[in-house]
Amino acid sequence: MTTTTPAGLEIRGLTHSFGSTTALDDVTVAVRPGTVTGLVGRNGAGKTTLAALVAALRPVQAGAILLDGAPPWEDPEVTSRICLVRDKGGVVEDERIRVTFEFAAMLRPGWDADYAHALLDRFEVPFRKKPQQLSTGKRSALSAILGLASRSDLTIFDEVYLGMDAVARRMFYDELIADWIAHPRTIILSSHLLDEVEDLMEDVVILDRGRVVAAGETDAVRARHSRDGAVASLTDVLVSLSTPSTDRSTP
Repeated sequence: MTTTTPAGLEIRGLTHSFGSTTALDDVTVAVRPGTVTGLVGRNGAGKTTLAALVAALRPVQAGAILLDGAPPWEDPEVTSRICLVRDKGGVVEDERIRVTFEFAAMLRPGWDADYAHALLDRFEVPFRKKPQQLSTGKRSALSAILGLASRSDLTIFDEVYLGMDAVARRMFYDELIADWIAHPRTIILSSHLLDEVEDLMEDVVILDRGRVVAAGETDAVRARHSRDGAVASLTDVLVSLSTPSTDRSTP
């Protein structure tokens, strides 16, 4: 199994549009190697678009994305170091999970098959079933397993755990931190469940309408928005920094 190295991610002046809709607007931010960094924002803030661009699922329209100084687009040596997992996609839906694991082993140099099978047992995901046969919760667990077992230098979890119940989510958080400590790598965690995950995030990037409105160490960002001796939560910060809108259709 290949030993991975935590990856440093730098984003410079990234702008991306879908027709007349601007999803990302001059985003400039750095993700420190070896951190668990939160990617936070309301629906339509641009989180999913940013994750897809970092993972080279879409070409960059303007600006730059650099993983340890190299752009990932159409460079297999770079993209093999990145794993983006969501609650859907990334699996062979109509074949048994074994086939998805075989593809993961080919695509991810750090893939740990033994760990993946141990996680299947822990989350009670039946190995002999096809992803399309799984319940919503088990399907989300499978996506989480693919991200964890990839042991990729940069792993992005984009709301992958929303289909899980509270117990499964807690298991996922515990497993993520334990394996991150044992096998250091850079993790980006995109979530709306801020009360559950904010203590996992060393750093945070907050988006609003495609712009970075706050970034840095989570405790420092919270402290800057605390008032009257009460420490602000990330939810408090997000409420303070978000622009009210009745239309948040940005991808």
